[in-house]
Amino acid sequence: MKPNPFTLILAVVAITSVCVTGCNAPAQKADATTEQVAVKPDMAAIKTEIQAIETEWASATTAKDIDKVMALYADDAIEMADDEPMCVGKAAIRQVLLKSMKARKAGTTVNYETTDVYGDDNVVTEVGKTTIKDAAGKVVSTGKYVGIFEKRDGKFICIRDINNEDQKDN
Repeated sequence: MKPNPFTLILAVVAITSVCVTGCNAPAQKADATTEQVAVKPDMAAIKTEIQAIETEWASATTAKDIDKVMALYADDAIEMADDEPMCVGKAAIRQVLLKSMKARKAGTTVNYETTDVYGDDNVVTEVGKTTIKDAAGKVVSTGKYVGIFEKRDGKFICIRDINNEDQKDN
């Protein structure tokens, strides 16, 4: 039986189509690429670290140890204290804090409580509450604050601080 020329042409076209399609198919990568998985920071550990800073801060504030308090601020920090203009840099912050320490009655204690932290291993925003008690242990003032800490030289340091007192009963 003699082959039909039409069948032969059809077979050549089919084989050519398979070859062309196969050659144009996207190449499969031989090695699987590894996806970059973002490691979530341990926010509980960071909160503990920030609370330790705040505990140190409260102790220094209670003791009116301005040098220890200032060591917790970055040189380029900004402080926005209640009823004060914005302070930029340690020298300006120092003056406002000295004024506040001088105005506080002897025997009062300061406590800072970290309630939340947000961020990552390098920059953390903290939300907290302030409680000030007199020498007898009676709460004389409460307030709230937001601090932003940046890790510099392996430790968190305050770069932004805003705080204010709660409304007092009249």
